[in-house]
Amino acid sequence: MNVHRILLLCLSAAYFAVSAAGQQKILRAGNGDEPQDLDPQVISGSVEHRLVSALFEGLVNNSPDDLGVIPGVAERWEVSDDGLVYTFHLRADAKWSNGEPVTANDFVRSYARMLSPKLATEYAYMLFLLKGATDYYTGKTGDFSTVGARAPDERTLVLTLERPAPFFLSALTHYAWFPVPLSVIEKFGPVDAKGSRWTRPGNLVGNGPFVLTEWKQNQIISTRRSPTYWDRETVKLDGIDFYPVTQSDNEERMYRAGQLNITYDFPPQKIPSYKRSPDSHLRIDPYCGVYFYRFNTKRKPFDDVRVRRAFALAINRERLVKYVTLADEKPAYTIVPPDVAGYTPAPDAALKANIAEARRLLAEAGYPNGKGFPKTELLYNTLEKHRIIAEALQQMWRKNLGVEIGLYNQEWKVYLDSQKTMNFQVQRAGWIADYVDPHVFFDLWRTGGGNNNTNWGDAEYDRMLDAALEAKTQEERYAVYQRMEKMLLRDLPIMPIYFYTYARIISPRVKNFRTTFLDNYPWKYVDLEVK
Repeated sequence: MNVHRILLLCLSAAYFAVSAAGQQKILRAGNGDEPQDLDPQVISGSVEHRLVSALFEGLVNNSPDDLGVIPGVAERWEVSDDGLVYTFHLRADAKWSNGEPVTANDFVRSYARMLSPKLATEYAYMLFLLKGATDYYTGKTGDFSTVGARAPDERTLVLTLERPAPFFLSALTHYAWFPVPLSVIEKFGPVDAKGSRWTRPGNLVGNGPFVLTEWKQNQIISTRRSPTYWDRETVKLDGIDFYPVTQSDNEERMYRAGQLNITYDFPPQKIPSYKRSPDSHLRIDPYCGVYFYRFNTKRKPFDDVRVRRAFALAINRERLVKYVTLADEKPAYTIVPPDVAGYTPAPDAALKANIAEARRLLAEAGYPNGKGFPKTELLYNTLEKHRIIAEALQQMWRKNLGVEIGLYNQEWKVYLDSQKTMNFQVQRAGWIADYVDPHVFFDLWRTGGGNNNTNWGDAEYDRMLDAALEAKTQEERYAVYQRMEKMLLRDLPIMPIYFYTYARIISPRVKNFRTTFLDNYPWKYVDLEVK
């Protein structure tokens, strides 16, 4: 029996012993859907983010007081005068959950895996900030030593950037930069293969505040406090149980029955009545993201930009957020949400509704009043709110354009596969910022980027994306982004719909928890009042 299995048995024994005494602090959280995986280098959604942030930790963390950067596995760091070289000093007591030390070479090997073309992870492009990373990923070189990641010794990690990135430390809080235990992964098959059993209970080794103890598909994922975590004295909870619940009505009922302490979502139709009740525990907070529809620009009829623009101009966003979504969302006429590190879209970049122009464009594309429009399906992942929104837009397109759109839903993992293989015409999507900087909303649409999934690309856009990081001032950098935003709204590979808020119920028993702009409040600071 391996050391990790023995550790899990000990944790389970401790759990039942304390549970019998009625003192166990186990937070029960709704989590939206069954996760794609628990491998930080394979996942790409908020469902998975909540889980891996409990199980793993990167070089730095987000401050519990704001979105600032504080030490994680790295206890301190220095930055060169030119902003290109970051030297991180790892803490001596950072350990994996199997008791092995977390070393600088673990990070180097993890980044080599992340950039492996065979792994083909969606978030590999985030590491393109490193010198030579793009050439390695695209196969121009097979020598990873040319990439700006090296470990002079076990506790020193040196990362060299291709060009200055003022948001780099914030970017490191994202799970794409987390270390993974290569010595464990390689026991379960090729390290560059997805779907490995290394992420199953008894196999998974992490370095975060909690360890995985149970995973029942579509039922529950349980974690318990890690005895090897370097900052374990700060951890308040004994564990977190995550429940994949796709129906927000069911989540709300589970909360009222005392089965959940925090919900992942909330049924829009119940928001007005909850708002009227001072004791409802409903929270609606700002959330740094944009809800949008993604077009497959190589599939008819959306290979024609006139059709894409017609669809974008034919919806009433104000009516949608006022009467359908109901959670104080803001209509989105641009790509970047308001209040993102001081960025403001160009005044003439906004996409405004114009039904007459939408009808003209559709007729010009060969479909006057919708006649002859081909069979079209909208794909969305199974969640009640997505269905309600899709039905509302379906009616607007029927009324304003004379077109009939079929609706098709898939469970999360199948939906992600359809997205990756481009097996859709138009698809529901959303993007929550990985860090608070406008760059994260533009880096997404790089030609061939792992999360682009539109078949759209523009060489000039790619050039400007790199040029923005060469800008001498923030004002100059933001001016480049404004021009890029105009390009996106010109070609419309995506159709922005609204800017997110976060509506959910949080029990007053949950202490020291608050919703941040990225919804990435560190689990280790959360507490639970025991009844």
